[in-house]
Amino acid sequence: MTVFQALVLGLIQGLTEFLPVSSSAHLSLAPWLFGWKDPGLAFDVALHVGTLVAVLWYFRSQWFALLAAFFRIVAKRRAETPDEKRVLFLVLATIPGAIGGLLLEDLAETTLRAPMITGVALIVMGTLLWAADRFAPSERIIDGMRWQDALMMGLAQVAALVPGVSRSGATITTARALGFTRADAAVFSFLMSMPITAAAAILKVPDALRESGGVTLPLAAGVIAAGVSGWAAIAGLIRYVANRDYAVFAAYRWVLGIIVLILAVTRG
Repeated sequence: MTVFQALVLGLIQGLTEFLPVSSSAHLSLAPWLFGWKDPGLAFDVALHVGTLVAVLWYFRSQWFALLAAFFRIVAKRRAETPDEKRVLFLVLATIPGAIGGLLLEDLAETTLRAPMITGVALIVMGTLLWAADRFAPSERIIDGMRWQDALMMGLAQVAALVPGVSRSGATITTARALGFTRADAAVFSFLMSMPITAAAAILKVPDALRESGGVTLPLAAGVIAAGVSGWAAIAGLIRYVANRDYAVFAAYRWVLGIIVLILAVTRG
């Protein structure tokens, strides 16, 4: 892999990880469309280190508050404040994704990366995102979250193992269907990304380093590009949905999905 290819994939990862358009779809499709060798799932996960740093830095004040809340929970053995409850909800929302990732890892690396599956997933999830955002109320906030809501969003995260579904797309769609405001749906989705991304990085980054022969210039360039563009995507989406809906992302998914299906058929 060249530095240019790694930079392109890093930018794609950072921009699409937090937008509800599926980073895994874009990362699996880019080499296919450009005629590059597919770097594989291990490299994709390595790029997530950059977006992990982005979400940790952007929400640093919240992470410090959540860390303090965690120690309070350990000390008094119960959760009372909104921050303390949010810690438990993040743990609960992470469990389904962790189990699903372990059980479906082989499929995620092989069969599920097929362009036809990706194209269909882009269209289907785009439709669900549009419907949830269009018809669900927008009145609930994070502080009013219940354990059932966190579990539902955690189960939705499992579907993101299919390229084209989108982790942020699935969780934001579920949060909107449950009536959370557009901004709070995005914020909790972003916070949810940290534990599952960190776990995946711990498991897969050693594979990426082994395959690439260590921390190479292309790998480092890709991770840095993913971090910078990921921070920009978080900031941009939160500002955007403060006054607008998610319809533009649904439309983008429909168009991209149709293009992918057409190319998949014409290329055989």
